[in-house]
Amino acid sequence: MNTPQTIKNAGRLARWMTLMAALLTAAYWLVTASDRYVSEANVIIRKTDSVGMPSFDISMLVSGIGGVNRSDQLLLREYLLSVDILGKLDAALDLRSHYSDKRRDIVSRMWFQDASMEWFHRHYLSRTDINYDDFAGVLRIKAQAYDPEKARAISSMLVREGERYMNQIGHEMAETQVNFLTAQVNLAQLRFQQARQALLAFQNKKGLFSPQATAESLNVLVAKLEEQRAQLQTQLASFPKTLDRDHPNLMMLRQSLAAIDRQIDDERAKLANPTGKTLNITMEEFQRLQMEVTFTEQLYKAALTALEKGRMDATRMLEKVSVLQAPTLPEYPMEPRRIYNTAITLLFAAMFAGILKLLESIVLDHVD
Repeated sequence: MNTPQTIKNAGRLARWMTLMAALLTAAYWLVTASDRYVSEANVIIRKTDSVGMPSFDISMLVSGIGGVNRSDQLLLREYLLSVDILGKLDAALDLRSHYSDKRRDIVSRMWFQDASMEWFHRHYLSRTDINYDDFAGVLRIKAQAYDPEKARAISSMLVREGERYMNQIGHEMAETQVNFLTAQVNLAQLRFQQARQALLAFQNKKGLFSPQATAESLNVLVAKLEEQRAQLQTQLASFPKTLDRDHPNLMMLRQSLAAIDRQIDDERAKLANPTGKTLNITMEEFQRLQMEVTFTEQLYKAALTALEKGRMDATRMLEKVSVLQAPTLPEYPMEPRRIYNTAITLLFAAMFAGILKLLESIVLDHVD
């Protein structure tokens, strides 16, 4: 058996097979591959809040674009590449039938119209390109289809659904915030009403509108009684020492003085008494209830203020998807890149053939 000749024949056959595969692949790219049109759109997300300052981002300094939230752009990108948006696109544009059109070449089309969602989604990802441009702060959308109208319809729906989705998220966040603040307002209002009812019940039970005012009036009364007692004591001291103790005038003054003393003691007992149930205890409880009313009223006012501010912030912080470039109607099929793909195919074929030739030479050297 002529081993070197066999090795040469095998190497020659491998190179011819590589050449034939390259020619067939080039023929596919140049002749057989179906045209795919690419519709492009550029969008940007801005918050409607003109007051709030955006977070620090180097890309904003480079591009000079303010009010752009990178995380929101990436969130929108993930949604536009999701299974959810694919289901909506299929329902509206019948993408399964379009992607699996048997008039297109078997390599580029989806083989089965009723393919599983996983394969359908994978094919969708191969025909849709959505990238975030860090330098410009723009989300670039590219959608491929076998005809221009379908490509533009896909990109247009992606833009519309993206705007609807971001607005939906913004509204849900705003609604959640407002609902929370509304619940806090209702709770603060309930506490304020309960505190007011407790104070009114206390006033009705004690029969006093203001214990403090009552205490002040009692103090004024005691002061007047003490003034009267001082006057009586002065009159009593002004009588001669030689006057009979049972003199009617002296007895009348002593009786008046004793009555005033008893009245002073009674009025002071109303204000304070070791046995309790006096006006000072009532006043302390009244002040505690009044402080509770004042505190809950302040909480209620603060909650109302926060609610109004939250409503304004929720309206201001909604996001707006601005279309910088509307979905285009392609006029020339940019995919597949026939010349480029053909050149790459021939280049790799030539490299592979060279590697085969090198291996053949190495083997022949060892055989010799």
